[in-house]
Amino acid sequence: MKKLAAFLLAAVMAVSATACSSGASSSEASEQTSSASAETKHKLLMVTDTGGVNDQSFNQLSWEGLQKLAEDVPGVEVNYSESKQESDYATNLDKAADDGNELIWGVGYAMAGAIETASKQNPDISYAIIDNNYETVPKNVTCVVFRAQEPSFLVGYVAGKTTKTGKVGFVGGQKSGVIDQFEYGYKAGVEYAAHELNKKIEVVSQYAESFVDSAKGKAIAKSMYSGGCDIVFHAAGNVGVGVIEAAKEADKFAIGVDKDQSFLAPENVLTSALKRVDTAVEEVSKDAIDGKEIGGKTYSLGLTEDGVGIPESHELMGDETYNAVVALEQKIKDKEIVPPTTEEDYNTFINELK
Repeated sequence: MKKLAAFLLAAVMAVSATACSSGASSSEASEQTSSASAETKHKLLMVTDTGGVNDQSFNQLSWEGLQKLAEDVPGVEVNYSESKQESDYATNLDKAADDGNELIWGVGYAMAGAIETASKQNPDISYAIIDNNYETVPKNVTCVVFRAQEPSFLVGYVAGKTTKTGKVGFVGGQKSGVIDQFEYGYKAGVEYAAHELNKKIEVVSQYAESFVDSAKGKAIAKSMYSGGCDIVFHAAGNVGVGVIEAAKEADKFAIGVDKDQSFLAPENVLTSALKRVDTAVEEVSKDAIDGKEIGGKTYSLGLTEDGVGIPESHELMGDETYNAVVALEQKIKDKEIVPPTTEEDYNTFINELK
């Protein structure tokens, strides 16, 4: 995504958000290596959160970004350490520092505390974190955050335009400020479509209290489908794989997250709320190994920076709805529409919509 690369510097924002801290549970750690050259000049490593590197979501995207970096830049070796439980974060970060990595990524807001501690213990090593900002960003830490409410608003609008039952669902992993962006952006998009269609559409929300329990995600989604929902959007990592399985079995629609998840069920994944984590990880890492000053900064990526969006493929929603979404994208870029990130913002948005 050349556009995303070009916008990275423009995306640096004044640091104002508070760090979200949350932990999921897991056990034991594993490590994988990918190298593009026999002569290693730069070592980079990412530590997953407990969702794991094969979460079909942002951990996997982060690893894909590092692998692409290793393919494109000679002398770069990239690794990952997989966290199975919260206590693995500090252990994996310590090992990464001991192994001589010059840039260490933490994937997910749950790693905020561990990254901050590690950065203080190793001031000569650069760190970066996905989906977290700090009140004061340490000088050797780079934060990459995504305005997830923007693609969530778009897929909510798609759900509102597509539903036949007038009832749709949202499945979250664990309650947090990050997942609030998905939930309230989605709900606002549904409501925007309902207002446009002059009809009522109900949104049912439930949290799995996990990002790894796909069976629980499937059970929640099955209940939603049997209760009248015909579309369910998830922001729940591996839990969402279960949501998509339930959609396939019920012959209903699911909406994916982070990456285009249509490959999991081509006839049932209506669309996906994309976060181009892979490109962001690759480009920020390139800046780091090129010696650019990236520490102490936060990159905020949204539709304007091509950091989020929905897939271009739109067979299941049709041309009319897709073209309407493209028009909405421009309104968000022009700030004619500002998708909400919190319940309070959502209530304000709904009141103004009326």
